[in-house]
Amino acid sequence: MSRSRRSVLVLPGSNRHMAEKAATVAAAEVVLDLEDAVPDDAEAKERGRHELLETLRELDFGDRTVAVRINGVRTPYAVHDIMALVPEVADRISCLVIPKVGGAGEVAFVEHMLAALESTSHHLGLELQIEGPKGLEAVGDIAGASSRTEALIFGPGDFAAAMGMPQLGIGQEASGYPGDIWHFALSRIAVAAKAHGLQAIDGPCSEIADGALLERSAERAAQLGYDGKWAIHPSQLEVVNKAFTPTADQVRQAEQILAALAGRGGASRLGGEMVDEAHGRMAREVLLRASGPTS
Repeated sequence: MSRSRRSVLVLPGSNRHMAEKAATVAAAEVVLDLEDAVPDDAEAKERGRHELLETLRELDFGDRTVAVRINGVRTPYAVHDIMALVPEVADRISCLVIPKVGGAGEVAFVEHMLAALESTSHHLGLELQIEGPKGLEAVGDIAGASSRTEALIFGPGDFAAAMGMPQLGIGQEASGYPGDIWHFALSRIAVAAKAHGLQAIDGPCSEIADGALLERSAERAAQLGYDGKWAIHPSQLEVVNKAFTPTADQVRQAEQILAALAGRGGASRLGGEMVDEAHGRMAREVLLRASGPTS
């Protein structure tokens, strides 16, 4: 199933006010977070689950894709997250987001739990976060580990920490580096995602006031074939939606390419360029992205 993830708004799963706001903004997907947004304490995690369940039972998110980020499989909380969510609100969400995935075995663990707990009428999808060197090294195996998987997500904050990169903000650039510090990880994840028919989603920029940084980051991901990007504040959604939406000029050119190929077939001349079926495949992809919903 192909869902729109052009813009993904991430918010604390225990914050009802933020969730109510998220149900009104131009986000294609809303992720309610039980991991980093809830303190690393058993009682806090339990309260967070309870508050999240109430929100999901009572709040209507409309046509938006709704997902819950559970805690990592290697923590003591993930099992409790899954056992609380699936019997109670599986029909209110589309996917579980699994953070810090380091290998295919972690995906298989979640797969087996879901198979045991789900009803026959509703099957949750998975979104897998690649946030460290182990995950990036094994990303091909991770991408193919479950037929439930719908997207791979890059997590630049935890990736920077795991790699020992001198970063204090999520998704920052490095002016002293002769290149793009994120290019390899982003490209590797995108290739694995597309090879397995999955969406590739970029992680967030935590500096809310730096709109120029967000714009550069989103446009870079779009150029690499990413399908969307996480946002941590509603004010970031406009920039993100724009970056992953083809422009009117791109749409017009794509339509002209397809018209030229339909009229003459094979290789055709369009203006000063020869176009063929490879151009047609690119044009159809642009039109597909243009037709996707932003919210």
